[in-house]
Amino acid sequence: MTISYDLKPIIVRKAFASAVPADLSAKTSLIGLTRDEMAKALQSIGVPVRQVHMRLSQLWHWLYVRGVSSFDDMFNISGELRNRLAGRFSITRPRIVAEQVSNDGTRKWLLRFPSCGAGRSVEVETVYIPQEGRGTLCVSSQVGCLLACSFCYTGTQRLVRNLTAEEILAQLLTARDCLRDFPDKNTPGGAIVPQERRKISNIVMMGMGEPLYNFDAVKKALLIASDGEGLSFSRRRITLSTSGVVPKIYRVGKEIGVMLAISLHAVDDELRNILVPLNKKYPLAELMEACRNYPGLGNACHITFEYVMLKDVNDSVKDARKLVALLKGISAKINLIPFNPWLGTNYQCSDWKQIEHFADIVNKAGYASPIRTPRGRDILAACGQLKSQSKPLRKMERLQLEVGV
Repeated sequence: MTISYDLKPIIVRKAFASAVPADLSAKTSLIGLTRDEMAKALQSIGVPVRQVHMRLSQLWHWLYVRGVSSFDDMFNISGELRNRLAGRFSITRPRIVAEQVSNDGTRKWLLRFPSCGAGRSVEVETVYIPQEGRGTLCVSSQVGCLLACSFCYTGTQRLVRNLTAEEILAQLLTARDCLRDFPDKNTPGGAIVPQERRKISNIVMMGMGEPLYNFDAVKKALLIASDGEGLSFSRRRITLSTSGVVPKIYRVGKEIGVMLAISLHAVDDELRNILVPLNKKYPLAELMEACRNYPGLGNACHITFEYVMLKDVNDSVKDARKLVALLKGISAKINLIPFNPWLGTNYQCSDWKQIEHFADIVNKAGYASPIRTPRGRDILAACGQLKSQSKPLRKMERLQLEVGV
């Protein structure tokens, strides 16, 4: 429900407005709330209607421009209001369980989020990839994954649950904390970090999970990430990757407006049914039609097709030519991804000369087809290698959650 700033005053008992819950988990997080939701939250603790817009702007600035994680650091807000905020709301970060740094500079964090009422915390992995002139953060949208793509290590972890908008954004905020990518909170003014100085300049929704099976939370998080008065990421620097949830693809372009990537990996339904089982529900013909109708597609906007190179599976000259034919009429770039091995897989990475030959065929057909340099393989941070130890809820836990026990 959309909430206007033109709200009627809410009567709040003083004891309720200033009380601090004994159970910290009962606090509502302000991270991930829309502006309208945050405005209503401010009213709920007794902020007068005439002050809501100002207080909202202050909070938004502190959370997303300065990146503070404690109300005590909001020095232009009165101590009395900070106490009320701290009594009802939370802006804390998830716990960093582990941080690994690859030989190539790639960083991977294992983050632990508290339970969402099920009595068990969950963990996800987030990866930062530094590159010349840019830095990319690979963000997860789910704990585990439902799709079980046969070449993907993440797919060996059953889906535990969707992440909330707060948890999606918290990955970005935590990474920027670790990389010192926020301004010094003690320095007044000059708050916005110039684009060229950002360590994280790009966001890719390519971590654990299928983003379009968690559409609402992903949409909410990415709209906040691209808000020009906060984190201020250009939508051209945000890419959402999907395995092909066709009904939601158009909505990505229309409602979120970010760049789209398709995990393709095969050029015919028979093979793609094996590599990406979702293809049985949304076959290639439907997927390609959805891509052709993606809002804004043209010279200024292309779709990236991700194609993992599997030896003697999908890397032949015939496959390359079929790929060119499949993408005819679509403004596209093809990312060729050398397969990243993991313990237990039966797949092998294509030979480098074969990858180059494949790329040459696609390039000559007029499509950019860069070969993605594997990053973070030594810490299992490369594409398709993310996984946590979180387990799906047992039947009794699900029943307890459903009945509120």
